[in-house]
Amino acid sequence: MRFSQFAERTEVRLARLRIAVITGAIITLLMVVVGLVADTVMTRAQSAQVWRELRYGASRGDLSSPPVCTWLYAADATPLANAPDGFPVRADLDRVRRTGDAVERVVHRAGTVYLVRSQVRADGDVVQAVFDMRFQLADRRHLWYALGVAELVGLVAAAVTGAVLGRLSVAPLAEALARQRRFVTDASHELRTPVTQVHTRAQVLSRQARTAGLPAEHRDGLARLVGSVGRLGAVLDDLLLSASLTADPARPAERTPVDLTALARSVVAEETERIGDRGLTVAVGGARRALYVGGIESALRRAVGELLSNAISHTPPGGRIEVALTRSGAAVELTVSDTGPGFEPAEAERLFERFHRAGDGGRYGLGLALLREVVTGHGGTVTAAGRPGHGARFTIRLPECAPPPPVPAGSAPVTAARV
Repeated sequence: MRFSQFAERTEVRLARLRIAVITGAIITLLMVVVGLVADTVMTRAQSAQVWRELRYGASRGDLSSPPVCTWLYAADATPLANAPDGFPVRADLDRVRRTGDAVERVVHRAGTVYLVRSQVRADGDVVQAVFDMRFQLADRRHLWYALGVAELVGLVAAAVTGAVLGRLSVAPLAEALARQRRFVTDASHELRTPVTQVHTRAQVLSRQARTAGLPAEHRDGLARLVGSVGRLGAVLDDLLLSASLTADPARPAERTPVDLTALARSVVAEETERIGDRGLTVAVGGARRALYVGGIESALRRAVGELLSNAISHTPPGGRIEVALTRSGAAVELTVSDTGPGFEPAEAERLFERFHRAGDGGRYGLGLALLREVVTGHGGTVTAAGRPGHGARFTIRLPECAPPPPVPAGSAPVTAARV
């Protein structure tokens, strides 16, 4: 997991956005549910009321003066002048005359809805009542329009509320992350100097013990002390580098073209003594010319050094390590492969987790996690591949950049005289 300031800010913004979206979705859902309930209640109430009025008009209404929005048709009655077209429904009247049973139907016509009831009255006349639903439909449209306006207002209120709640709820997390970052930076910086002094003093005592011919157990104890303090210093270096990357992972002002070929050869040369002590063979192959990538040289040196150190630690005596540099499209690839015990393919991604311990009991810490932070901060990728008993292969892929401009011939550095 990458703990960089940019990533933290991104996560905080995403958390605020999620809170705002969830709040808006809840308010929207509530408004939709309220709208559906209101529409259902209104529709049923209106329908029940209209059917009651229609049945009453069909059975007892005055043919010459029917109720409002209602028209009555009978054999001996003259339809009103404002009667809608297409009525009465002759098929329903004929059916009522044959069976004597009332017939009800809903008719969609001329952009509105009509409720139609045909029945036999107590005096034996067959009457058809037609009710126009246009005003009830208009009321429903007005209801949905009002709910739509309320929904828009609710969404705006939800966005504001979500933003406020997101800021209030996420602010403590952001502050805690910032304090953790400052603590790691300050603690690592303050501890680095005394640990370096202890390491130096322990090395001096170890050399003096060998010169003075102290007993073997004393010399071995001092050697272990030197190694332990050295590992502690490496952890502090990792923490300081992590804090530096967290403060500003890109650091564009410090980016320069870096010759990855020369850097890799230099890193291998620095490990010559350790390689010789373990009886390993290290070969640097691939490109023989300069391959430039844009970045911070110290950070890239630490990343390449971590890969080589990891390979040396996991390769048994007499093994072989290969460092290859190739150009692939617009990128430069650096691959470090070894003949060590390898690892399960499922462990490939977990190797880059902080404080992950390999299944073979190998060293755990921040090394590979910081390696990925460095490479990712430079716009690249790092992958791991391996199988048990067949070694491991780590590949760094970085964008290639143009070489630095040549230094004009005859130019000399400008120095200032001491006053």
